[in-house]
Amino acid sequence: MAKKELKNKPIPLLQLVINAPKEYKSLKLFQVPQEDRINLLHIKVISSKIIRSNIYFTLQLLTSDIEIKGVYFRFKPYHIELFSLGNILYLRGKVKNSEQFGLQIINPHQIKELSDEVTAVYKNKLIGEAISKHLTYENLKKQGLPSNIIDTLLILHHNPTDEMILNLEIFREFSEEIIYALKYTEAFQYIRSVKNSAVDYPPLQKLDGDVKSWIKTLPFQLTGDQKKAIENIRVDIKSDLAMRRMIIGDVGSGKTMVILASMVIAHPFKSVLMAPTSILAQQLFNEAEKYLPKKYKIVLLTSKTSKKIDLEDFDILIGTSAILYQELSEIPLIIIDEQHRFGTKDRNRLEKLVQKEDKHPHFIQLSATPIPRTQAMINSTFIKTSIIEETPFKKDIETETIFSRDFPRLLEKIETEIEKKNQVLIIYPLVEASEKVDYQSLKESESYWKNSFKNVFVTHGKDKNKEDILKEFGEKGSILLATTVVEVGISLPKLTVIVIVGAERLGLATLHQLRGRVSRTGLKGYCYLYTKSKEEHITSRLGKFEKTKNGFDIASMDLENRKSGDIIKGTKQSGETFVWFNLAKDKSIIEDIIKN
Repeated sequence: MAKKELKNKPIPLLQLVINAPKEYKSLKLFQVPQEDRINLLHIKVISSKIIRSNIYFTLQLLTSDIEIKGVYFRFKPYHIELFSLGNILYLRGKVKNSEQFGLQIINPHQIKELSDEVTAVYKNKLIGEAISKHLTYENLKKQGLPSNIIDTLLILHHNPTDEMILNLEIFREFSEEIIYALKYTEAFQYIRSVKNSAVDYPPLQKLDGDVKSWIKTLPFQLTGDQKKAIENIRVDIKSDLAMRRMIIGDVGSGKTMVILASMVIAHPFKSVLMAPTSILAQQLFNEAEKYLPKKYKIVLLTSKTSKKIDLEDFDILIGTSAILYQELSEIPLIIIDEQHRFGTKDRNRLEKLVQKEDKHPHFIQLSATPIPRTQAMINSTFIKTSIIEETPFKKDIETETIFSRDFPRLLEKIETEIEKKNQVLIIYPLVEASEKVDYQSLKESESYWKNSFKNVFVTHGKDKNKEDILKEFGEKGSILLATTVVEVGISLPKLTVIVIVGAERLGLATLHQLRGRVSRTGLKGYCYLYTKSKEEHITSRLGKFEKTKNGFDIASMDLENRKSGDIIKGTKQSGETFVWFNLAKDKSIIEDIIKN
């Protein structure tokens, strides 16, 4: 925490107290010296000499018969008098033990008066002053912390035990109890700050369409998680407050049916659904036309179909960010698919586009990127959250790490799947060749695959025609060469094999999203993780991924391999972390916060 920040604006108390002391300054006298600790000793100087810029001395402890050597590196002129023969002093400094010199005190400084008080020392002096001034039981109680956490924080900052002082000096660590209190406080403060920024509004319209009758018309059974999410929405959407709900679903969990159900609940009032790409918008439009009642007027709006939309033209508007440039008003249900791919400004702009004065639309955000369960629990404290883990059918995907020696076997598998009229996806790490990456690029590999197989398609993130190519591949392709442009949402029903080149370069969550492209209709699927690395930590990481199928478990594994960032508020960048709290491991702390 910068000094400038502390001077310019007050820092919340709970944010202050997670700044643990870097050390404790004790002015209690040591009877005998203790190595690896900062000692305060009562001594008499019995010898002293100067060698170049250092002063060396021998000390006699007045509290025991022990002699101890001392050294002050790069001494100042006043040290000559301080360490002159016969002086009796109180000296404080770090005591070391070496084979050559035995016990030795390093760079000690004089203490004029002894004291029983122990003072916490912080990296930033202003933080220490603020904690000393404001940290009281009463002030912490006002913040809402439980008594046991308050007591521990007061001990940490004001009344450390001898054991705490010892552990910090020798081992540079705090006890489990102290660490728990710091983690609890940090998570508590974070949740509270986000909750306080949320404002409730009355809805534009209470919605209560007959979703149960519609569900009976579906040619398949919904999963338990889908039904639970729909019921959550149904209850929220007819309340006196505008709903804000996050739907988080694992790959292939059937979030689309939850979207359609919410539109049925909203009818006869209007709904707007915004998706990040034209191809996703088109897929959602196709699903809506297929499963929603025929009387619904459904309109698709993308950059290619862009036109002026009249409110009377639709019951349901599905599109890309082209929706933001329409003149819309008072639409009671807004849905954003793959919400993390839109900026906060776009999401807010859409909401403001349809709200009226102090009344707001009901708002549903969906994400196909599972997050750690700890994250989901934090979400649930300030935004209503539904998690969909079940899939409508059991996915059967074999995952295997392969190396160069396995290429002939891979080719056989590709040929076999193509003969079955199935499709293959090969993901490359780069479009163009690079000296920094020891893998062939998409462009370098293109000629081999096109010479070896028919109906090979190629696309990547910068390809202006990627959506047309993906559509054409879906209809008649055998092999698609691509980058991670197909990571999220693209539906390719005949895709059974995915090969990820340089798999170790990608996060586990991304690998899981890519693996989720295959076996979307229940076909047997195969995911091959191609790597040139033989390093054990890399192959074991991929090996864990092979065995783990649940996206929420993978998200937790992924967090252990990288910094957690802030994926709740969307304001911090990847790499910024909590100081103490660990999203991957501290689920029990969030449970305790919710319980309290």
